[in-house]
Amino acid sequence: MRNRIYGYIGLAMKAGKIKAGEFSTEKSIKGGKARLVLVAEDASDNTIKKFSNSCLHYKVPFYTFGTKDELGKIIGKEMRSSLSIEDEGFGKRIIGIMNGGNADVR
Repeated sequence: MRNRIYGYIGLAMKAGKIKAGEFSTEKSIKGGKARLVLVAEDASDNTIKKFSNSCLHYKVPFYTFGTKDELGKIIGKEMRSSLSIEDEGFGKRIIGIMNGGNADVR
């Protein structure tokens, strides 16, 4: 499961559909572009709460997933505590996997 999700995150990054880091992720949510937000499981409680509340308010799916180090590595950057997926297709596929389904959610 984790490898499939990392694969989709990597593809979304190559397609230019990822915003990473707290400032960029928050801007993506508030700008209405975020289709899915992932926050590292080892992010601070305040960070998790901030994005959870923001995503609830803006009706964006939100999950905690991976570590800051893993999220940074998969997109080829330093540690990142949050990512925003700005593509509907990638977002739906990752959500499908997170919910125990397959990657072919439409």
